[in-house]
Amino acid sequence: MAEIPQSGGGGGKGGKKRAKKMSTKIDMTPMVDLAFLLLTFFMLTTTFSKPTVMEINMPVKPKNDEEKSEIKASNAFTVLLSADNKIYYYDGLLNNDTKPELKESSYGADGIRKELLSRHTNPDLVVLIKPADDSNYKNMVDILDEMNITDQKKYALVDISKADEDLIKSSGL
Repeated sequence: MAEIPQSGGGGGKGGKKRAKKMSTKIDMTPMVDLAFLLLTFFMLTTTFSKPTVMEINMPVKPKNDEEKSEIKASNAFTVLLSADNKIYYYDGLLNNDTKPELKESSYGADGIRKELLSRHTNPDLVVLIKPADDSNYKNMVDILDEMNITDQKKYALVDISKADEDLIKSSGL
């Protein structure tokens, strides 16, 4: 039990005799109990901020090669994520016959978002996102946010090929 001790009055030699003061005893136990009850109440009734997450549906791995779906080059839009927060894109698929025109963009509203919105008229468009080994995680999250903002229905994270890396190096952008 907590208390505040106080000394009694009067006690010295000679002089005027004063009335003896009684010590005041304050019991602090109810106040401590009340403090802990209030603390517990506010801890239990407070809502903590919930993290915001983006839902990503991962495809089921096909059991055989015949179940794999091939996309047409006219319906493909490839986005390459590179080092130093650089982003490149080209229309179609990369094959051995032709090399597509590689263009550099930014993560802003006038960059890749504008390009994605301009291709929004094609309902069969598939965006292939290929992060390079030296790209960072923030860039991948940024491009996934752009997919969500532009309401892209079909997009895929794909491993970058050696041909794509060579295309970035040879472009000089």
